[in-house]
Amino acid sequence: MLRRLHPDQPESFAFTPENRAWAEAQITKYPKGRQASAIIPLLWRAQEQEGWLTRPAIEAVADMLDMAYMRALEVATFYFMFQLQPVGSIAHVQVCGTTSCMICGAEDLIGVCRDRIAPEPHQLSADGKFSWEEVECLGACANAPMAQIGKDYYEDLTADSFVALLDRLAAGEVPVPGSQTGRFASEPKAGLTSLKMPEPEMPSNGSVGLATTLGDTVKHIDGSEVPLRAPWGQAADI
Repeated sequence: MLRRLHPDQPESFAFTPENRAWAEAQITKYPKGRQASAIIPLLWRAQEQEGWLTRPAIEAVADMLDMAYMRALEVATFYFMFQLQPVGSIAHVQVCGTTSCMICGAEDLIGVCRDRIAPEPHQLSADGKFSWEEVECLGACANAPMAQIGKDYYEDLTADSFVALLDRLAAGEVPVPGSQTGRFASEPKAGLTSLKMPEPEMPSNGSVGLATTLGDTVKHIDGSEVPLRAPWGQAADI
């Protein structure tokens, strides 16, 4: 599939001071002359900051890495994880449409996206708050159907629970990620029948716990969320 940059682009891009420090730390992972190896994480942080990957962001990252703009553009257009068009100001919704999810109701979730967000993928909702797309397997097959909203997985969805999620997000809430039917992880819906273990002491699994602690599910990352650590080089805790 041919992927092009969006025709409407901002005038400029700049990392926040914290994100720039993070980016510069990533570059130190690689030997001198090999800094271009940091292209994917730096493009990803630019997207996390802005929501989507703009031409000025691609070029700013290329400048940091002493790369030709075309080389950076090749990477940005090759990987589908990079959004080359504006996304919803609140969230971009990625609905898994591969086998397990499709069997368990992904088409109903896609129908909700068409009705509640926009008729076609990558279109903004009328209020600009949401966008959506269908994606390939996200690896949560035991908890199908599911969608990735922002950075986190929302699993065991139904059309009704999905609508409720979108309504809460639109109202400024951030629903707790993970199973929406109360499963701790990926155990059978009817409960464990073998390899039983004591009841977990945590109210949620580690992934959900981290998401709720950081509060970054749909947040645009500015670099202040966690301390900067670069243990691969000179000790740095900023």
